[in-house]
Amino acid sequence: MMNTVHFGMQAVISNAIVFYQSRFKDKSDRTMTWRDYFFRVVPTGLATALDVNLSNESLVFISVTFATMCKSAAPIFLLVFAFAFRLESPSFKLLGIIVVISSGILLTVAKETQFEFWGFLFVMLAAVMSGFRWCMTQILLQKEVYGLKNPITLMSYVTPVMAVTTALCSLMLDPWHDLSKNKYFDNSSHIIQSFLLMLLGGALAFFMVLTEYILVSATSAVTVTIAGIVKEAVTILVAVFYFHDQFTWLKGIGLFTIMVGVSLFNWYKYQKIKKGHPSGNGEINASTFNGAAKYVILDEDITDNDT
Repeated sequence: MMNTVHFGMQAVISNAIVFYQSRFKDKSDRTMTWRDYFFRVVPTGLATALDVNLSNESLVFISVTFATMCKSAAPIFLLVFAFAFRLESPSFKLLGIIVVISSGILLTVAKETQFEFWGFLFVMLAAVMSGFRWCMTQILLQKEVYGLKNPITLMSYVTPVMAVTTALCSLMLDPWHDLSKNKYFDNSSHIIQSFLLMLLGGALAFFMVLTEYILVSATSAVTVTIAGIVKEAVTILVAVFYFHDQFTWLKGIGLFTIMVGVSLFNWYKYQKIKKGHPSGNGEINASTFNGAAKYVILDEDITDNDT
């Protein structure tokens, strides 16, 4: 229910901004076809909703620290989908980086005293969804044919799908029959406080998602990944000091290994950018912004057919 409120707020705010902008905009802009909407936008919205909801659901079974460490596997799936969608060329270096990150994940799971299968499964599925949705987001923001190069416009298309998906999940899974007994909704005062908190969270979520889309659009996936490392480190520190999550030396080694693997991936991409061959196949990326390079769609025709 909380995620539905957050996604609903994002949908309302982004669509209101797009509607306001359209009044002062040239009407000859590209419009998305229904085929592209259902085969590009809807999967992206579904994957984003599942990413967030599965991550939250995993916290019912496992700690914030353990969930964050497992979610660090997202770069692995990012690379897998980047290969599948021809956004990146496979190489032995990338294979080695995947092995390093995978080893770190195994170390964080090893000897986990509070290991819960369902929690681990949910957070790993969330990592898969994260890799898929960021690759799709890259494609939607980069290809002019979709007319979604403006991050706000992309949000106006994706967030309604996220809100509807999460609302359906809420109706099926949330204990609505016990809502009036919950301490956050047992009287009018608590209901108002709870919804005000959810509205505040929705506003923060709007700016967070918008910032991520701007980063993907204006810089590159490298920047988003680096920012993700900092976010994960801060999340774990807060969980350890505030929620008193257990943090063992083995988990520390695993987390350090994951960070090394992600840093190697960032360095690998940085070297590609410096050489002017970010696509990995010798083609120079001409679509740069402020000197930053993005993933390059190696074969747009094949990508269109495959996706």
